[in-house]
Amino acid sequence: MIKKEDVYKIGRIGKPHGVKGELSFHFDDDVFDRVDADYLVLDIEDILVPFFMDEYRFRSNETALMKFTDIDTEEQARELTGYDVYFPRALADEDDGAPSVAQIIGYTVIDADTEQTIGKLKAVDNATINTLFLVDTPDGQEVLIPATGDLVTTIDSQRQLIVMHIPEGLLGL
Repeated sequence: MIKKEDVYKIGRIGKPHGVKGELSFHFDDDVFDRVDADYLVLDIEDILVPFFMDEYRFRSNETALMKFTDIDTEEQARELTGYDVYFPRALADEDDGAPSVAQIIGYTVIDADTEQTIGKLKAVDNATINTLFLVDTPDGQEVLIPATGDLVTTIDSQRQLIVMHIPEGLLGL
């Protein structure tokens, strides 16, 4: 059985394309193309189900037309519309590049100086010139932490940790 902590969200299934079971796949992370993966995982009513990829082709930097094994009609494809798509963390670790933004969501953020757990990374905000980490703290608060190279010391994909130098007083704002 696939566990939620073993995968991370990379996109969502869109509408069927044509009548032979192809689907529009909107993604935030193209890791499925960078590593040798045979399958993607769909969250179907809180059950993580692997779907093997027959083929895909890119339509844009954020959309691909995907054909899954045994999904051969428009009706079968339509049943998958709207489901979130996940990718196995173990396969993503084979990627030689730095982890993607989508991959680090859910990682634990730790203060490098105090070794104290700050919380879990909930989101990354790239909307402004300064990228920010949105972190859920253990006491239920949300804090914004600048995600600069000066502050991020380590991203450990194996342990799912982000170690950062947190400036004094930042968490009290």
